[in-house]
Amino acid sequence: MCAAFLEEYCGSVFWVGLTILLLLCQEGVRRKEKAVDSSSLFLFWLLLVLCDIFPFQTLIREALRLVRDVPRFSLFYISFGLTLIALILSALADMSPETKELVKKNPGAGATFLSRITFNWFNGMVMKGYKKPLVQEDMWELNEADSTSYISQRFNHHMQFELGKARIRFQKELKDKLLKNRSKSMEAPSQSNGLGKGVSQDVLMMVRTFKYTKQPVQEEKGKKDDENKKKEVTNYPNSWLVTTIYKTFKWLLIESAFFKLLQDLLAFVSPQLLKLMISFTQDKSSYAWEGYLYAVLLLVVALLQSLFLQQYLQRCFVLGMKVRTALMAAVYKKALVMSNDNRKESTVGETVNLMSADAQRFNDVTNFIHLLWSCPLQIMVSIVFLWMDLGPSTLAGVAVMLLMVPVNGLLANQAKKIQRENMKSKDKRLKIMNEILNGIKTLKLFAWEPSLQTQVEDIRGEELKVMRKFAYLTSFSTFISNCAPTLVSLATFAVFVAVSSDNILTAEKAFTSISLFNILRQPLSMLPMLIASIVQTTVSKKRLEKFLGGDDLENDIVCHDPSFNFAVSICDGSFAWEKDSEPLLKSVSLGIKPGGLVAVVGAVGSGKSSLLSALLGEMHRTKGFINIQGSFAFIPQQAWIQNATLRDNILFGSPYEEQRFEDVLEACALGPDLKLLSAGDLTEIGEKGINLSGGQKQRVSLARAAYSQADIFLLDDPLSAVDSHVGKINVLDKSMGKTLPNNAELSFFYYFVSLQTRVLVTHGVSFLPCVDEVVILVNGRVSEVGSYQSLRASKGAFSEFLDTYGTEQSNQTSSEDGCHNKEDFISDSEDNQSDVPLADAVSLMLRRENSIRRSQRGNRSRLRKNSNLKSPENTKKGQRLIEKETMETGQVKFSVWFQYVQAMGWGYAFWALFIYIIQNVAFIGQNLWLSDWTNDAVEHYNQTYSPMKRNTRVGVFGALGMTQGLFVFLGTLLLTNAAVNASRVLHSKLLNNVLRVPMVFFDTTPLGRVLNRFAKDIFTIDEVIPQMFSSWIMYLLGILGTIVFLCLSTPLFIIVIIPLAAIYFFVQRFYIPTSRQLRRLESVSRSPIYSHFGETMSGLSVIRAYNHQERFMKHNEVTIDENLKTIFLRIMSNRWLAIRLQFLGNLVVFFAAVFAVISRNSIDSGLVGLSISYALNVTLTLNFVVSITSQLETNIVAVERVSEYSELENEAPWVTQHRPSEKWPEVGSLQFVDYKVRYRPELDLVLKGISCDISGTEKIGIVGRTGAGKSSLANCLFRIIEAAEGRILIDNLDISTIGLHDLRNRLTIIPQDPVLFSGTLRMNLDPFDKFSNEELWRVLELSHLKDYVAGLKEGLKHEVAEGGENLSVGQRQLLCLARALLRKSQILILDEATAAVDLETDDRIQNTIRKEFSHCTVLTIAHRLHSIMDSSRVMVLDAGKIVEFDSPSNLMEKRGYFYSMAKDAGITHESETTL
Repeated sequence: MCAAFLEEYCGSVFWVGLTILLLLCQEGVRRKEKAVDSSSLFLFWLLLVLCDIFPFQTLIREALRLVRDVPRFSLFYISFGLTLIALILSALADMSPETKELVKKNPGAGATFLSRITFNWFNGMVMKGYKKPLVQEDMWELNEADSTSYISQRFNHHMQFELGKARIRFQKELKDKLLKNRSKSMEAPSQSNGLGKGVSQDVLMMVRTFKYTKQPVQEEKGKKDDENKKKEVTNYPNSWLVTTIYKTFKWLLIESAFFKLLQDLLAFVSPQLLKLMISFTQDKSSYAWEGYLYAVLLLVVALLQSLFLQQYLQRCFVLGMKVRTALMAAVYKKALVMSNDNRKESTVGETVNLMSADAQRFNDVTNFIHLLWSCPLQIMVSIVFLWMDLGPSTLAGVAVMLLMVPVNGLLANQAKKIQRENMKSKDKRLKIMNEILNGIKTLKLFAWEPSLQTQVEDIRGEELKVMRKFAYLTSFSTFISNCAPTLVSLATFAVFVAVSSDNILTAEKAFTSISLFNILRQPLSMLPMLIASIVQTTVSKKRLEKFLGGDDLENDIVCHDPSFNFAVSICDGSFAWEKDSEPLLKSVSLGIKPGGLVAVVGAVGSGKSSLLSALLGEMHRTKGFINIQGSFAFIPQQAWIQNATLRDNILFGSPYEEQRFEDVLEACALGPDLKLLSAGDLTEIGEKGINLSGGQKQRVSLARAAYSQADIFLLDDPLSAVDSHVGKINVLDKSMGKTLPNNAELSFFYYFVSLQTRVLVTHGVSFLPCVDEVVILVNGRVSEVGSYQSLRASKGAFSEFLDTYGTEQSNQTSSEDGCHNKEDFISDSEDNQSDVPLADAVSLMLRRENSIRRSQRGNRSRLRKNSNLKSPENTKKGQRLIEKETMETGQVKFSVWFQYVQAMGWGYAFWALFIYIIQNVAFIGQNLWLSDWTNDAVEHYNQTYSPMKRNTRVGVFGALGMTQGLFVFLGTLLLTNAAVNASRVLHSKLLNNVLRVPMVFFDTTPLGRVLNRFAKDIFTIDEVIPQMFSSWIMYLLGILGTIVFLCLSTPLFIIVIIPLAAIYFFVQRFYIPTSRQLRRLESVSRSPIYSHFGETMSGLSVIRAYNHQERFMKHNEVTIDENLKTIFLRIMSNRWLAIRLQFLGNLVVFFAAVFAVISRNSIDSGLVGLSISYALNVTLTLNFVVSITSQLETNIVAVERVSEYSELENEAPWVTQHRPSEKWPEVGSLQFVDYKVRYRPELDLVLKGISCDISGTEKIGIVGRTGAGKSSLANCLFRIIEAAEGRILIDNLDISTIGLHDLRNRLTIIPQDPVLFSGTLRMNLDPFDKFSNEELWRVLELSHLKDYVAGLKEGLKHEVAEGGENLSVGQRQLLCLARALLRKSQILILDEATAAVDLETDDRIQNTIRKEFSHCTVLTIAHRLHSIMDSSRVMVLDAGKIVEFDSPSNLMEKRGYFYSMAKDAGITHESETTL
């Protein structure tokens, strides 16, 4: 008795103790940081409540008769009540005050287990999105684990390790190949290479290098492709990216795999329950509760399956998002540190594609990566269950599936090839679009839009051809995947009934098999799609591995040894831009003392800018070394300005100190400019500095350097753009740290850099007497070094050069210090580079630099520089210039859908829809035939089954299946053709319109925003929408067919289908506004990522020089995070919807089963099986329809965005009916009649009633202070901006009455920014092929380029790199002169820009212009007063009005505006003119 007592109660005590221990462990787990509840505790109480339901109802039933055991009865219900309370409490959140604060910013952080699995925490966002259109400020904060910095840090950690291993492998492979090649060359006879035994390895290497670098252009394409393939295999470390991604995100992968496994296994429970349900309907003696039990079990299994599926999908999509983020951050980081060899291999388009298309491909493939093991698992389990039902005949189906594998492999291989072609075309198109947008001002001035438009459309034509190929391949692939389940089931059923007359297909067997075949359908159709997707991603993987695995900039090029006596030391240094190329700087030895001021001079292409780049560590060192003491400030030749406030541009990451900031502003002559800007130093500077003049941009660049308080200042000829009357004296007179008489102003270097070391690259010679040392560079070598006096005394090459081109110095007379005047003069003579295209200094030396140079198109600044003057509108708006991207709100307009279908073609759309309907009818017909077939089992019970009937059954079943596949093929073919048609029409409209919008649009719109339309949005229209459109039609028709069938087979179903449809519609309507707006926000927040990336690339040398890479990476992370907020919430919104719709679908299954139980006496088992298997299928289909509807609606936003830019207001027509005569203008006379102009309607006038007459052949100089309206006047002549009032007459013809191209083709401008486009030299000179080769050679001779071009292997067919980067700035300027000479216009506008050329070339250009344009009317916008002193008349502008207009001599005598400006420039008499 005692033993029994101990046994019973000790056992109980043990279990109680164990339970308490488990609860304590669980409590410990629950107490982890930021945990708000316990999922395990909730599940424990839930299971306890569920288990207690059975005794609950038993005790109730017993109690209705008699309560025998009152204490037990009472205790049970008390404990049940307490358990229920515990369950409710465990479902509530227990939050700390810190978590409560966090939940305000991110409700997901405080979500309980129940809320997490049903995504109820997202309700707030759905409600907000339903009530009002969402904006970026409504987005919730990210969890730390989802932020870019966290993801990037983890990814980089693993990448360093894996890439290191890959590099070791790569080195080993190279070593093995080298040893193999050596052994082969040892075996081969020594004479085999045509060289003697004594030839050194270096010579052999040179021969080999020459052989590869100087291949003729006409070489067969095939050989080149083969070489490229070989290079691709061998020239970079590979096979490391996938491992890195796996190691970074393995726990997320494992979690999602666990949920996928559970969901897959549960999927096979439903067919078994269906089998039991069919058996139940056949056996009329079964109890009704069995049927209801099966119905409830079907519901429970479906609910669990839905929960597991959504958890799996949530993790997979978040994983995809994280992979994309990691890759984008890695590409950005790599771009900051990549070597020049690496940079020249990637064009702008390619790098943008790495961040957009390639990273997106990884995102897409990661979403469904588990299907790689899940699909085979589902196929195997399906086969096992099928074997249990149908026996060995299942093998027939397996055989058909195995036959599909090589077919899918072949299709995947073809897809890979086509994809590679597609990516090449996309890269080419984006590259040229980027150039067009960067050089849009030049295109408009020269009326070259049609030529470039044709080029883009030709590339687009190639792209569409490839897309059409891909469309045919997709259609065939869809046909195969649709026929696969039919062929598999046909083969299985046919063999099953054929092998034995005893084998009769019963409803049980058929519909269980059909359910299993439906499960099979997904892996069979998804697997080839996944393989194709992986194939596409393999291309992206190679591209990313090549880019990320490339060499970084060498860190050891520059040493920092404090023991040296010099601030800058170069000892016998040779430097090249690429590892294998010839050094550009050879045997350079140089020592600059601390505090020294050194000028570097030399001809164009002598290596002056390269010398500064070498000091910055941007070049590859072949020998020697550099030692630097201290930090750098770098002022490039072409100022780099960020899209930020003026203050932020100057501070450049340094803390704000008011006094120091004010001193810098005054020192850099920015005080007067701030008065012109609407919000002072808080004015936003537009992208590329478009609302600043060239001089202002350069002064901001100088101010940035001054504020940085660096030890060494490197100035790459920055003073060229500083207006003589604004910044000359204080930037230049005292710039060298010398006090000059009669000048009490603060000076740039005097207060800030007089003690620092300064290296100044310049083409000027006039102020050389004032520097400590002059370095002369000739062909990359230091020719002479010394003080100005010693070099003059040596009577060397430099002295001769000065005697020839520096005579103007002796002509200048002044009572003041000579050095003062010389400095004044050179400042004036250099003040011409007002609006050069901004570009990274290094980029100018590389053949193909890979940045979106937002900063090009700098001459736009001229167009905008007055737009802020005293503008009340601007003052109200604050300092914003670039407005936030406009975004449509509310439902996508029907017109957008209409527009897309119209672009597809109505005929295509109608026939595709019609064929899909027929396909659906065939599908229902096939299933009804099968249902009827299963009734044969009842009819032929214990009878012989006729072979003829059997063959008919099999034949019709197969025919209907194949018809279905054929119609899907035809429908898909028509739809994909229609989609290609839509892509062509929409892109063509977009391109056509963007080239016709006024210039002001480009001034106020970041290039990233426009480029995003041509990149991501066109990609969506090309590839995403067609696929979704096709799926949407198929699924929608499928679901309608299912519902119709369910209502016909079980009329009772109509009772529930109406409320279910109402709920379905309500949920969808509730969700779509949020989803659509999130997609729009995602598109809008993506543009700044590319804009910032482009801005970074264009200022890479500046960022590296100031050592601000880390700060820019942080900014990039913030920009990506803004985009991630919208992506994360979009993923959650899809899951929120899916879980609700799947619950609805599960109810459809439940009611189908319940009504089958109710109607089991009136319907046969075949229809029961069919209706439930259809209902099981509808759960997934319902979800697909809504998610695809939503995705389609959110992706159709791309059509909306493209359409927005296709409908922008155009400038005036290019050609009108009123056309001028062929010879117009014959005389070249100009007349301004009370001409007024403003940039935008809300802004003040910038030209205020200009009236003047200019006779033919007159030479007019136009001068004025910053913001006077000089460039605005030139823009008006070309109608870049239109008149507010008044008119311009050329040869008595009002220019506003003719077409823009008729006007612009008859005028010529030599602009300040020498913009070139990638293509041949011939295309850059004559894009319309109007002129003969002889004419082209003549103008090249006149512009002093003939020798250079003749020396090129391809001559006029020489390929100009992107942005003309394989030509120096000087050569580009000469090409612009050649363009002008080719036009032979009667009117020439000369926006002087010769700072980039040396004095000798400058002299030649001036002489050519005087000689060749002597018969023309020439308007010279002068930044260098000496160049217009020989003009017929000079127009002096001030605040948009003509204040003086007379000959230079008369103006000098008047002693007015012009006289004071000339005095500032050191010109005191008309005879003191020009070079």
